[in-house]
Amino acid sequence: MFKQRLLTALVLAPIMVGGIFFLPLKPFAFFIAAIATLGAWEWANISGFERKWERVGYALMVFLCMYISARILRVREDLLIYWLAAGALWWVAAFALVRRYPGGTDIWQSRPIRAFLGLCVLVPMWVGFMHLKVQEHSSWLIIYVMLIVWGADTGAYFAGRRWGNTKLAPHVSPGKSWAGFWGGLVTSVVVALGFAYSLNLWVKPLDGRDVVIVLMIALITMVVSVLGDLVESMMKRHRGIKDSSSLLPGHGGVLDRIDSMAAAVPVFALCVYVFGWSLA
Repeated sequence: MFKQRLLTALVLAPIMVGGIFFLPLKPFAFFIAAIATLGAWEWANISGFERKWERVGYALMVFLCMYISARILRVREDLLIYWLAAGALWWVAAFALVRRYPGGTDIWQSRPIRAFLGLCVLVPMWVGFMHLKVQEHSSWLIIYVMLIVWGADTGAYFAGRRWGNTKLAPHVSPGKSWAGFWGGLVTSVVVALGFAYSLNLWVKPLDGRDVVIVLMIALITMVVSVLGDLVESMMKRHRGIKDSSSLLPGHGGVLDRIDSMAAAVPVFALCVYVFGWSLA
């Protein structure tokens, strides 16, 4: 299993790095849309659509929603805040669903509602990535949100192994603990301070307000990234499956790799927008 995971990671890593950091805007849009579409194909199964034509149809519908979003936002950039705010509001609602589970499933257990929730996860992620991509020093912003998510995962893993006796959401994901949550939070603070120092050194001088914004964005994004993982775990547990698919040998499916990022990116982009924060 470890060898499989390693080989898959060695193949995926250069593809992801090249796609995220070196593609121009339009190819980048299709690159992220392709990832989201694969995620949609998996979400269809999580929603209870098992036939291949149903899953393909759902994936195409999600792609079409991203395309329509692109066309609208191209001529009405002022509407961007509504896409990002809708994505953030979904994660507020998701928190309530995770907290109530296994109760409250009557609200979202129908296949059409679960399919709709997939749109709430995947389309705002794409919009968030596109908003970051058009910013000055976009690579720095994308690196930052990825470091927050990866740092939180790493901190949670080690803190959870060492002190993880009290479970965070035992009915949803028994492996997650409060110690892991706090470990991830501390790691995110370290990442934020390191990022602020790097920006000050290589991009532009930062004042106290900038540092506070960097820290606030990290903390908010980290909390939401944990929620993204929990929501997918809840949906899979309700569906009775372990992985979203077997597309990535040793890693499960695409959703298993991007669940935290799908939650983090639109909220991170919303924070950048609301705080009016720029690296220009």
